[in-house]
Amino acid sequence: MKRNRRNQRRSQNHWAEVLRRKFSPLTFLQRHAQVALDSLGRLYRNSVTSLMTAAVIGIALAMPSGLYLLLENLDRLSGAWKGQASLSVFLKHDVTETRARDLVERVSAWPEVASVELITPQQALEEFSARSGFADLLATLDENPLPVVLLVQPDTAHTAPEAASELRQRFSLLPETDLAQLDLQWVQRLAAILDTARRGILIISAVLALAVLLVIGNTIRLEIQNRREEILVTKLIGATNAFVRRPFLYSGIWYGLLGGLIAWLLVETGFWLLSAPVASLAGLYQSDFSLQTLPFLLWWLLAGGGIVLGLLGSWLAVGRHLDAIEPQ
Repeated sequence: MKRNRRNQRRSQNHWAEVLRRKFSPLTFLQRHAQVALDSLGRLYRNSVTSLMTAAVIGIALAMPSGLYLLLENLDRLSGAWKGQASLSVFLKHDVTETRARDLVERVSAWPEVASVELITPQQALEEFSARSGFADLLATLDENPLPVVLLVQPDTAHTAPEAASELRQRFSLLPETDLAQLDLQWVQRLAAILDTARRGILIISAVLALAVLLVIGNTIRLEIQNRREEILVTKLIGATNAFVRRPFLYSGIWYGLLGGLIAWLLVETGFWLLSAPVASLAGLYQSDFSLQTLPFLLWWLLAGGGIVLGLLGSWLAVGRHLDAIEPQ
């Protein structure tokens, strides 16, 4: 009797130890690590097919990322002028410089005006000759066709579009004014174009994300069909659907991660090739502007987005096709 009780306690302790090891967090992580490495090994053994699939995913992720980064550079380029309205007031040709200077003193006292800069016709002609490259042609002119120009910087409280428009209207009513132009309008138009483009990128991103799901889903479906016999044998010896599903899910994760890495390489390479021409163009306009490449946060978004899309695509494919494979 005592021996039977001892044997029973040993058996209970043995199975308790087995269950403890089976369901311990360390064992759980070890099994997942084994499955993840095994899935990566399968991708490596079919490197050509795996690389082609990852390249398609990378191109799909690189397109919206590159467009978004391009818009961010354009937005940064126009950022120096955002919210800063300025007025170019062209005076009539019969307005002399003396009269123009008197006008500058008068309008400088307006509370809406922060500063006024007077540009004489000679200064305007010299600047235009230097920047346009037509100095020889302009030297043949009998007289200077350019008028006196006032560059007006509104006060901080009057840089809003409505207040700046009212100030432009006030300058337009002056008898010396021929044309008053609000230089903020092009910035507002550019901002509207950028907002429209951002919405378009969101739509493109959604369509390409769907394409990534389809690519990964089809790839996982083909892998399931190729391993059909293996799945049947695994289920015959008692494997659950969760156990069978696990390696395919990790395959989708690896595809998404590799696709995100390829997308990062494509975007970085493209902007590196564009950096030199853009720097040369900026130098022609006396600007130190340079292209900004992918920030660290966007790289993580690319990698995380690829992983999420890969996991979701593989989950949908496995959930649809795995239940159809059952041993008879």
